[in-house]
Amino acid sequence: MTKPVATPAQLSPSVVLVTGPSGAGRSTAINALEDLGFEVIDNLPLSLLPRLLSGPAPARPLALGLDARNRDFGGAALAESIDRVAALVGVSAQVLYLDASEEELIRRYSETRRRHPLAPDGTPAEGIGKELALLADIRARADFLISTTGMSPHDLKAEIGRWFGGAETGQLSVSVQSFSYKRGLPRGIDIVLDCRFLRNPHWDEALRPQDGRDRAVADYVEADPRFDAFFAQTTSLLELLLPAYQEEGKAHLSIGFGCTGGRHRSVMMAERMTQALAQQGWHVSKRHRELERLTAQVGKERQA
Repeated sequence: MTKPVATPAQLSPSVVLVTGPSGAGRSTAINALEDLGFEVIDNLPLSLLPRLLSGPAPARPLALGLDARNRDFGGAALAESIDRVAALVGVSAQVLYLDASEEELIRRYSETRRRHPLAPDGTPAEGIGKELALLADIRARADFLISTTGMSPHDLKAEIGRWFGGAETGQLSVSVQSFSYKRGLPRGIDIVLDCRFLRNPHWDEALRPQDGRDRAVADYVEADPRFDAFFAQTTSLLELLLPAYQEEGKAHLSIGFGCTGGRHRSVMMAERMTQALAQQGWHVSKRHRELERLTAQVGKERQA
């Protein structure tokens, strides 16, 4: 007898909202999700989204493509739609954001000679700049962020399979995030660890402008006499939990490290933990929510 294989509906979010700038690989991601058993609806008007999901829970997980071609598309409208979907009973919704560098997007448009939907009479660079600014807030709140810069379509399909094909591979995908408690917990977080007891580089004027990815900041935090025990015991806890979650059929696990500003201690811990889990063989990605917000704000100011 053939052993029954779990379906993506059993292991994945019931709804995945797929978005990102035009040319970043959204269509490829949508097709890959369809191959994994998702029901796909592309370019659904945002106004119809709550109505679509307000009925009985879907028999299969849904992948909904949302981009600038939607007639009512906009950063604020999309954010509102995400919140409304998240509030629906029985619906587990997560946002997949396909990203790419501005230079990469311009290169792809130059190769296809397509007009950008936000600048039909202008240059692709103009449309790309508008779209990146429009999506900045959505990018910062995405549950899954995949940068496709340098990726081939085949590479992207494989990446989608690693994140959403847990039913077929049995692999647990781990996301490690840093965040600021001032802005609240990230959406969809499973395990939260508070780093606010560690030495705070913010009070060192030389370190304040830097972040937890800088060696000087990392050295400062590691000098806290409580750091080694905290990191060792946290790592041991995850070594116990991750295989157990995987055995239970969980496809994704999100771990958050928080501190006051989300710039130094939490970033440093997320960097170290990502490296440690990757060395153990886990498929792990990392995100720094507040650093992404800062980058997005700088981008908006440049567009102004």
